[in-house]
Amino acid sequence: MMIMRKYALIFIFFFSLLTSCSLDDNTNEYDYYLEILPIESVDVPTQFVHGETYEISMTYTKPSPCYQFNDFIYEINGSERTVAIVNTVYYNGESNCIGDEEEITVSFNFSVLGHDTYVFKFFQGEDSQGIDQYYIVEVPVVDE
Repeated sequence: MMIMRKYALIFIFFFSLLTSCSLDDNTNEYDYYLEILPIESVDVPTQFVHGETYEISMTYTKPSPCYQFNDFIYEINGSERTVAIVNTVYYNGESNCIGDEEEITVSFNFSVLGHDTYVFKFFQGEDSQGIDQYYIVEVPVVDE
């Protein structure tokens, strides 16, 4: 009988543990999603010196206070670099995302390791057919 009580207590403990916590608990104050925003302008040198590091700056429009810079999407294909800006969009089901648009400038450091001309493709959104559009910049590499 004592063994049965131990198993009953263990069962009740684990049952209460499993039922007291829900994975679908919606008590989080904020939900979020990621969104890629178009790059409006870039600041890239006209040429690179092999072995040097350069800051590449991009400006985009943050649509509301709910948007926060998250990261870059940065894809490498040979000497081609495709760059996009990712924002985290926070919302909590209310209309607290109302606010003015804001121009934001972000940057990353680029180390010149190759000798070939670099081709940067900066994401500028989609056209009316849903085709990605890019601002393309070619930057030659010189030895100095």
